[in-house]
Amino acid sequence: MLNRIRRFGFRLLYNECAFAYDRVSRLVSLSQWRCWQRSVIPFLPPNDAGLILELAHGSGDLQLDLAESGFRAIALDLSANMGRLARRKLERAGFSARLLRGDAGRLPIRSNSVSAIVCTFPTAFIVEAATLNEIERVLKRGSPAVIVLSGLLTDGGWRARVIRILYRLTGQSYSESKDPELRSMFQAPGLSAQTRALALGGSQVQIVLLRKVEATVQV
Repeated sequence: MLNRIRRFGFRLLYNECAFAYDRVSRLVSLSQWRCWQRSVIPFLPPNDAGLILELAHGSGDLQLDLAESGFRAIALDLSANMGRLARRKLERAGFSARLLRGDAGRLPIRSNSVSAIVCTFPTAFIVEAATLNEIERVLKRGSPAVIVLSGLLTDGGWRARVIRILYRLTGQSYSESKDPELRSMFQAPGLSAQTRALALGGSQVQIVLLRKVEATVQV
C-alpha cells in the first residue's frame, strides 16, 4: 500500500502537479537542491567536447546551468508537463530549448554520439537494463554518465531531522548501500561504475559515475 501511495504521489508531482516541483524541491532540501544538481558539472568533459544528454530533465534547471556554462546540451523527459515547464524556463532566459519527450529505455539518439550523460535524482528507471543498455549505446567510448542518486542534509537542526524522516517515508533517503552494492545495481555490459560521496557544506550527495569502456574480446 505504501509503495502505491509513493508512486501515486510522484506521478502527480511529475505530471499534473509539475508546476509545484521547484517549490517542493527547495522545501525538502532546505534550498540545497540546486547545489545538488550542479554537482554533476565538475565531472563533465570540457564544454567544447561535444553533446551532453540529460535524462529526466524535470523543470529544466540543470539545462539552464549547462547552457550558462557553455555546454551544448539536449534533454529528455517522459513528462509533457515537465517539458513545457523546462521550455518556458530556458526560453525566458534566452536559451534554445533542445528537449525531447521519450523513454530512457528507447533513446532517439545515434549510437556513439554523446560526450556525457547527466541525471539527477532519478526514479528506478535508471537501473533498468533497457536504460543502462541505451546509456552504453549512445555514449562515446571513454565518456561518462554522471548520476546524482540522492542528497543528505548533514546540518540544519530540527528541520533537517524532520526532512530526513520524510525522505525515509517516501523512499528517497540517502543511499545506505555499500559501494559494491551500488556498483552492482548499475552493472551492465560495456559500462564501469564508481561511486562518490561529495560534501557540499551542510549536505552531501551520492553520485554514481558510469563510463563506457572497451568491450571484452572473447577468444
